[in-house]
Amino acid sequence: MDISSPTHFVKSSPAIGSSTIGFFRKRRWFILFVIMPTLFAAIYYSVIASDMYESEARFVIKSPAAKQPQVSSIANLIQSTGLSSGLEQTNEVLDYIKSRNALQDLDKEANVRALFTRPDIDWFSRYPMPLRQDRFENLFIYYGKMVSVRMDHDTNSAVLTVKAFTPQDARDLNQRLLGLSEALVNRLNSRAQAKAIGEAEAHVRDAQARVRNARLALRTYRNSQDVLNPTAEATGVLEVSNKLIAEQATLRAQLATMQQVAPQNPAIPALRSRIESIGTQIAAQKGRAVGTDSGLASKLTQYETLQVEQEFATQMFTLASATLEQARTEAVKQQYYLERVVEPDQPDIAMYPKRLLNILVVAGASMALYLIGWMLIVGILEHAPED
Repeated sequence: MDISSPTHFVKSSPAIGSSTIGFFRKRRWFILFVIMPTLFAAIYYSVIASDMYESEARFVIKSPAAKQPQVSSIANLIQSTGLSSGLEQTNEVLDYIKSRNALQDLDKEANVRALFTRPDIDWFSRYPMPLRQDRFENLFIYYGKMVSVRMDHDTNSAVLTVKAFTPQDARDLNQRLLGLSEALVNRLNSRAQAKAIGEAEAHVRDAQARVRNARLALRTYRNSQDVLNPTAEATGVLEVSNKLIAEQATLRAQLATMQQVAPQNPAIPALRSRIESIGTQIAAQKGRAVGTDSGLASKLTQYETLQVEQEFATQMFTLASATLEQARTEAVKQQYYLERVVEPDQPDIAMYPKRLLNILVVAGASMALYLIGWMLIVGILEHAPED
């Protein structure tokens, strides 16, 4: 057949068109669910998607490794517990960076909305995202996609990464977040120091009140019992009693000698009367010290209780005052501080989007969904009843 004949083209053209239409019709679902999504993804990620830059910084929370002075066990009872460990402080900073408060503080300084709503950013990447309104909650969701912070347990350092559509914006946002984190650490320091000083001042006030009450109780007891110091008075009474006993013993010895040498001596009755008088005085002195409810021994028990309370309260006041001074000294120092291990960098290459990877992911996911749907349909047709 002469292929150059016009008749040949007229007859073969409908056959070619019919074959092409049949080819696409037979594979229309594969084209619709696999080829078209992959083609759209290739066009978007190759031509439309905006470049995204990532800035990374690393930091740790440290505290001075100062050796604490040794204090007594009583001081430990009133000493405040102090601040938590640096790792706990780091976790608090991580929670802050992920929070709405951090976004609010950052938006006041950097106007986050303006950075992410630039007209040169593609419609699918800019804020607000498609089908979303410009609300704070939507901005917070977008912020969570652009800012990431995690703990690197291999180095015990926190890793802060910020994405933006220009290298300068990524670096500036990272710098500002680090500055806000340092301010948070300083606020936590101030709060903990104020708490420690407040607790120490409260202990001092309690100790002062205890000392004052102990002194008032001791003064009231002295006035009511007409005694200044029962211990000193009891000592004086015992000294007088001992002197009288010694004198009585001497007189008894004289009496015994006189009765042997001169039994008719007229001084014997007077000597006996003197001995009896001294015995009465000894009994009186003993009565002042012991044997009665109003004796010095009875007064001494309560007096010593009040005196011990006063001494203990004074000691507690001294220790509380020392703890307060120590808390004020520690407040001058910075307990915890944020140490920047790696400063925020200014990237010169766009790390996102991963264009080829995203295209392959879309193609793979489309193929997987197509195959799942194809197997479901084949299974349904195989089990369908034949008419």
